[in-house]
Amino acid sequence: MKRSRRFNLILRFSENTKQYFIIVLAASLLSTVLNALLPRVFSFTIDQVLVPGGILFLKENLWILALLVAGIALGNVAAVYLYRSNTAKAGETFAKNMRDILFYHVQRLPMSWHSKNQTGDIIQRCTTDVETIRNFVVTQVLEVFRTVFLLLVSLAMMFSMNIKMTLVALAFIPIVMLYSGVFYHLIARNFTNADEAEGELSTVVQENATGVRVVRAFGRERFEIERFDEKNRIFAGLWIKLGTLSGLYWGVGELITGFQVIFIIILGAVEAVHGNITAGEFIAFASYNTTLVWPVRSLGRILSEMSKAGVSFDRVNYILDSAEEDMSEKGCKPECRDIVFEHVTFGYGEDKKVLKDVSFEVKEGAVCGILGGTGSGKSTLVHLLDRLYELEEGTIRIGGADVRDISRRWLRNHIGIVLQEPFLFSRTIRENIAAFNPSASMEEVREAARTACIDDEILRFPDGYETMVGERGVTLSGGQRQRVAIARMLMTKAPIMVFDDSLSAVDAQTDSRIRRALREKMGEATVILISHRITTLMEADKILVLNHGRVEETGTHQELIRNGKIYQKIYEIQMNQDDRRLLEEGAADEEGRGE
Repeated sequence: MKRSRRFNLILRFSENTKQYFIIVLAASLLSTVLNALLPRVFSFTIDQVLVPGGILFLKENLWILALLVAGIALGNVAAVYLYRSNTAKAGETFAKNMRDILFYHVQRLPMSWHSKNQTGDIIQRCTTDVETIRNFVVTQVLEVFRTVFLLLVSLAMMFSMNIKMTLVALAFIPIVMLYSGVFYHLIARNFTNADEAEGELSTVVQENATGVRVVRAFGRERFEIERFDEKNRIFAGLWIKLGTLSGLYWGVGELITGFQVIFIIILGAVEAVHGNITAGEFIAFASYNTTLVWPVRSLGRILSEMSKAGVSFDRVNYILDSAEEDMSEKGCKPECRDIVFEHVTFGYGEDKKVLKDVSFEVKEGAVCGILGGTGSGKSTLVHLLDRLYELEEGTIRIGGADVRDISRRWLRNHIGIVLQEPFLFSRTIRENIAAFNPSASMEEVREAARTACIDDEILRFPDGYETMVGERGVTLSGGQRQRVAIARMLMTKAPIMVFDDSLSAVDAQTDSRIRRALREKMGEATVILISHRITTLMEADKILVLNHGRVEETGTHQELIRNGKIYQKIYEIQMNQDDRRLLEEGAADEEGRGE
């Protein structure tokens, strides 16, 4: 079953490469035949030309034989050139097809799949495993064909000279094949462990690189170094073990094949003494035997690479077998934008439910605020609304239509989301803002930036909107990244807008300015505003208080204050903090004016 799946994968990845493989096989066959002719030419020269009473014409015109050898050598050069150049073309085209197919598929896998798989391991499967498969298919599979050609041609020549010596030479092959088979199983098991260890090592590096700010801020360098050292030590130990096994195989293999060569030389000398084989045939036979020994000795390497490729095929298949999200246009397209959650229950695992029987409604054009502690399920509501995760229990409706009946493409195009930790591309600020609307004019980009209260700060950069943003936006502060992400979302003009704690990194005054600007620009958009800051939510038409996955309170700001429950307590704590901050800011302003 596995073998047929692997073969189907090879066929799938081989699109636009078949012509290269055909040329490679033809060139390999031609090179094998030409190489097989040389020992026969030498044998003929020794036995039929150079001996006393040999062919006089050729003895007086040895240049003819030299020209024949040169012609064979030149033909072999042309064959090797065709073999190597087309192998490169086949290999790179094959690898490109693999990378394209894998990247396209990964892009269409659901968030639930990504949350269960480490980024480093995904990268490992799409790079190292792809290279392992490419190397096997382009190098080892073609080597198998070349080996078969060599064996057939060499054995045909050897049988034509001495049947007994050929049978003796063949007697060693089952021993080498049995030994290679044992090695194949050992290398396969150990390579699986080594490949998985490399994926874990890549994950550590990836997490450290993307979380460099946190590592530096909390002085976790030593911890990260020790964590990397442990994974690196395990990874290195596994590859050392693989190298030890490989060394053992090649050492014993050299011993076996060495005995075979010595035995054939001794037997050939005996046969020559008894006149059963000529001197020229003995030299030619020894040459063919060496040719026979080489592919048999390389069998271990082929099996080793086959075992590695088998593991890589399975790891790549794991990605390709994972079901894609349906991103077709099929599905209803609601006209209005009101949102209804009815008895929604959801958990990322079977043990713990994040949301428990959540129900609420957001009218079209209204602003709904959501307040809750860490882990209360605020972001999960957004993920379910956008179908990043599939709903388990209950119903979510947009414009009266169940989100499960609405195409994901429609949802992603009509729901604009800004996350608390927004992702920015390693491009210019302008390209980041216009990422989902590349044809937008500079004025449209600046208008979105002004609404997000980031335009003035961008202009203060030396390169303005052409300032390059570092990986994951490290060039910018947390608040600047959030505001660039808000501007990017505004460019989509989505009728449903979700702000998932996306103002958490800006100060209270900037928060207020952004909200005023958004109210002017959002028009009839339906808005869900998630925040831990009550000042951000207090002007919403409705506010939900989530607590441990349940809706504990619902109402306007004034209604919730009068209830005297969770919201009112949080309000009192935050207002005291805000009052102190405002006093400190006022004192700083007075001091500045006094100077």
